[in-house]
Amino acid sequence: MTMTATGSGLLRASGPEESRSRNRNRAARREGRFGWLMISLSALSILIFTALPILFTFVLSFFSWDVISPPRFVGMQNFTRLTADTAVIHSFGVTGLLAALIVVLQIVIGLAMALLVQQRKSLWARSIFRTAFFLPLLVSAASISIVFSYLFDDHFGVINYYLHLLGIPQMAWLSSPSGATATIVIVAVWQKLGFVFILFVAALGSLPRDVLEAVALDGSGPIRTFFAIKLPLISPTIFFAGVIGLIDAMQIFDQPYVMTKGGPGDATTTTVMLIYRTAFQNIQFGYGSAISVVLFVLLLALTGMQFLISRKWVFYS
Repeated sequence: MTMTATGSGLLRASGPEESRSRNRNRAARREGRFGWLMISLSALSILIFTALPILFTFVLSFFSWDVISPPRFVGMQNFTRLTADTAVIHSFGVTGLLAALIVVLQIVIGLAMALLVQQRKSLWARSIFRTAFFLPLLVSAASISIVFSYLFDDHFGVINYYLHLLGIPQMAWLSSPSGATATIVIVAVWQKLGFVFILFVAALGSLPRDVLEAVALDGSGPIRTFFAIKLPLISPTIFFAGVIGLIDAMQIFDQPYVMTKGGPGDATTTTVMLIYRTAFQNIQFGYGSAISVVLFVLLLALTGMQFLISRKWVFYS
């Protein structure tokens, strides 16, 4: 034990406990400074790579700019122009159709797969299925699209080859509007299915066992138990998967760009593809920014509608 002088001239004992307390305080301050440093780096990256580009896009939508000449303020002219642009309107229709099909199929198939996996008694089997379904998320959408473009090729694709062996008429997967739409939906659903699947596996695994056991004792069958008990209890997960899935699907770009180039014709030209062509190929950054702003506002509106509608069917325990 040591003696230290205080401000009043008295001597105060400084023991091991006080030394440990000071060391803990210093360590806590160091951890706090390190945490604020990490937060500031993340906030700075979000500001530079997300917030500022969004703000710049909003500002640029009121200008006409081709990079070569200085930006020229045009007011609402870009927005007025896109309301009469059939290509823009068509791209929003294509995007909406693709997004609706992708989100619905992801939720339905992901939930069905999760239910089947949860019925497996073996933990090893569950782990294998979870890993297998989640792996496509780790591969880039462009790489997957390249592989599937060969699989679904109209002339030498593996899919049509096996359809021919089975005596089934070959399909124009990538050269017809309906076939190209179906192919893009299949690829997009296959890649993102693992995310929805994991969400539903976690939701089903967290259901209260006492409730399920009570329902089973009452003689409720599996179908009735699913619709009356399980489905309402996992409705928050369904809502979350729907919101995230719609936001992601409305920005679909890789699959149609790699597999069909927006064709045949403009049958699979999505809004993000049109923004890319307008801004980076036609060098109309102001008009492309205006289309981006409309897409952003549309996503906000759709998300808001989902939250409003969710009050009637989402049950929080």
